[in-house]
Amino acid sequence: MSWIKDHIRTVPDYPLAGIQYRDMTTLFQDAVAFNRLADELAAQYEGRSFDKVVGIEARGFILGGVLADRLQTGFVPIRKADKLPYETRTQAYKKEYGTDFLELHVDAVSPGENVLLVDDLIATGGTAEAAIKLLREGEAIVADACFIVDLSNLGGADLVRAQGVQVACLTSY
Repeated sequence: MSWIKDHIRTVPDYPLAGIQYRDMTTLFQDAVAFNRLADELAAQYEGRSFDKVVGIEARGFILGGVLADRLQTGFVPIRKADKLPYETRTQAYKKEYGTDFLELHVDAVSPGENVLLVDDLIATGGTAEAAIKLLREGEAIVADACFIVDLSNLGGADLVRAQGVQVACLTSY
């Protein structure tokens, strides 16, 4: 889906030298492209049923909310540390350039719920892996994850697949 790349801005050397940051804001701000993106994501799951869509902070919130609406299901945010007001589960993860923590409310998912994990981009897979661990601690079923972009040379999509999760990516770099 090369049209997606036409709407993503690449910012060199951000946030560190040598990193080519893929800025999704240019894709999101174009109404036609954003709606086409939502349609393409939802089409990946036509005929499937999920109890909840789970979005990873922050761009996963944008995509997750839209996808939850299209799939007619609830939405759950997975946030960075100290952003959720209620009791949480916490999971550490390594990023390309550091370590961070994700949190999920303890009552956000119920045992046996089928959830779809969503984020804008998958790089090394550390964030997605941490999210999967949090969801599985709540005994949710995480069989699917979707991303707009796969930075395929970093291996994150393969890491998620190794967790037994089917991965859909609309484009890759």
